[in-house]
Amino acid sequence: MNKSSPTATPASSSNIHMRCLFSVRHALSTIPGIINQGRALGAAALLALVAACAVQPPASPAAAQACPAVTPCPVCPVCPGVAPELPKAKTLEAVNWSEVSGWMDEDPRAAWETFLRSCARLKAQAAWRESCALAEQLPAGASVRDFFETHFLPYRVANTDGSVQGLATGYYEPLLRGSRRKEGPYRYPLYAAPEDLLIVDLAQINPELKHLRLRGRLEGRRVVPYYPRADIERGLPALAGKELIWVDDPVDLFFLQIQGSGRVRLATGELVRVGYADQNGQPYRSIGRYLVEQGELKLEQASMQGIKAWGTANPAKLDALLNQNPSYVFFRELPMAAGGQSSDMDGPVGALGVALTPERSIAVDASRIPLGAPVFLATTWPNSTQPLQRLVLAQDTGGAIRGAVRADYFWGFGDAAGARAGLMRQSARMWVLLPRDYPAPN
Repeated sequence: MNKSSPTATPASSSNIHMRCLFSVRHALSTIPGIINQGRALGAAALLALVAACAVQPPASPAAAQACPAVTPCPVCPVCPGVAPELPKAKTLEAVNWSEVSGWMDEDPRAAWETFLRSCARLKAQAAWRESCALAEQLPAGASVRDFFETHFLPYRVANTDGSVQGLATGYYEPLLRGSRRKEGPYRYPLYAAPEDLLIVDLAQINPELKHLRLRGRLEGRRVVPYYPRADIERGLPALAGKELIWVDDPVDLFFLQIQGSGRVRLATGELVRVGYADQNGQPYRSIGRYLVEQGELKLEQASMQGIKAWGTANPAKLDALLNQNPSYVFFRELPMAAGGQSSDMDGPVGALGVALTPERSIAVDASRIPLGAPVFLATTWPNSTQPLQRLVLAQDTGGAIRGAVRADYFWGFGDAAGARAGLMRQSARMWVLLPRDYPAPN
C-alpha cells in the first residue's frame, strides 16, 4: 500500500500493475531492436503495450487476473560485419643492398654522367646538397658502386596495395616531316598553348596538393574543362595563329603527343626540335586498349606499330579512333645545337629540366618518386623475357604515367628507338636510391 497516497490502491489492481510492470520491462528490453528497424514501429508498440496495461475497473475476477498478451518482438536482421579498412602500404621502404635484384650484375658507371645531370638541378635542394657535392668531387677512376653504397640507401617501391610488381613501357623521340606553312600534304598542325588555357596550381591552396594542377577555361565567371581533342581538331578561334608547324601524318602527330617531344624535318632540310609546352587537362585514354575492346586488334597487336597499320587500313575510321583519347598536347619549339644539327645522344629536355639520356632516363609519377632521383629498374627487354636491369634516373614525367611502380623508359631518337619503345610493355620492379640523410619517405 502506498502510504503517500490519500487513497489505498485495491490489491487486485496492485497485482495487475506488478505483472504488467514485469511485462513492460521485458518488452522495453527488446524495444531498441524494434526502434532500430523503425522508430515509428517501436513507438507504436510501446504505446499499445502501455495502453493495454492501464488500470481499468475490474469487471470480474477472471478479467482482473488477466494481463494483456504481449506481442512477440520481430527478429532483428543481422547486419553484415564491416571489414576494417586496411592501412595503405608504404610507397618507399628501406632495404639492404643485397635485396636489390640485379644490382651486383649492373655497372652503375654507365649512369654516372646522367646522375651528374640530375645533380645540376638537385643540389639546390638541402636533402641532396651534400650527396651531389661529393659526386662532383669524385676522383676519376673511383668506384661508382662504392659511392652509391656508401652515401645512399635503396628503397623498395610498392603500390598502395603492397604489391611490388608494376609496369614499364617505353618512349622515344620521333622524326616527322613538316612545313612552316599549310601546303600540299602538310595539313595537320602542331599547336602552341592557347591564351585561354587556364592553369590552377593547387599547391597555392594546399601545400599537400603540390603535384596537382588543374587546367580549364573561363565560361562567364566559371572555370570549366578545356576543350577535348575532337573540338580542338575541328579548329578553335583561340588556336588561330598558334600553329607552329604543319606535318603530313595525323597518326605520327598523335604519337608525337604521347611521346611529348620530337624532331621535324622540314622540306627545306632544316631540322626543328619541338617539346611539351602544356596539355588540355583532359584524361588520357589508350586507343590501343579501345581497339582491343572493339575486337579490331588482338592484345598482342596493340602496339604503336599495330595501331599505325590499323590506321592505314581503316582511314575512314581514323578520326573517330584518335578522338577516343580526349587528351591533347601543345608544343613549343626548342633550340637546336649550332648549325641546326643535334646529336642522337643529345635527348630532349625532360620535366627535371635536363636533357634526357637514351636508355638511362625514365619518366615516373613525381607524386610517388622524387624527380631526379636514381632508380634501379628491374624489367625485361621489349617483348622478351631477357632481363633488363639498370640504374636509371627519374628525369621526366608523363600524363599516362600514374602509380608508384610505373616507369616509362626513354629509348632515344629515331626509328630503331621507336621500334623498341612501341613494343615495350613489361613487368617491372623498382628501387629508389636516396641519400642516407634524406628525410624519411612516407
